[in-house]
Amino acid sequence: MAVKTADARLEERWRDILAVHAHTMCEIDRVLHPHGLGASDFEVLDILATESPAEGDQCRVQNLVGRVHLSQSALSRLIGRLEKDGLVERSVCAEDRRGVWVALTSKGRALHADVQPLQRAVLERMLTGQER
Repeated sequence: MAVKTADARLEERWRDILAVHAHTMCEIDRVLHPHGLGASDFEVLDILATESPAEGDQCRVQNLVGRVHLSQSALSRLIGRLEKDGLVERSVCAEDRRGVWVALTSKGRALHADVQPLQRAVLERMLTGQER
């Protein structure tokens, strides 16, 4: 049996991380699908709920860009879908007309509260090694 090089071990570790990520995202998608959400949808709702905890609080879309694993255009489309579903509201930043604010609606907050335990249960199961 050949001895693994440092590069080979590093590459193997990277592939393990990717596999856990892919499997976890698929599992989150599966449990959230009956609620009309995917993993990325939930991620945006979860960040908004954390960043803007009070009703009416807003977050700049630009602040979400580095926190979700989507391109800026994909994030804009996702926010558009969430807005169409009544889960978020968008508004233009008065100080910088290029900036866009996004806020959870009461419907979005309620849905987030309902599904957050499902997402957290998947994370617990997948990331503690209880399922691989």
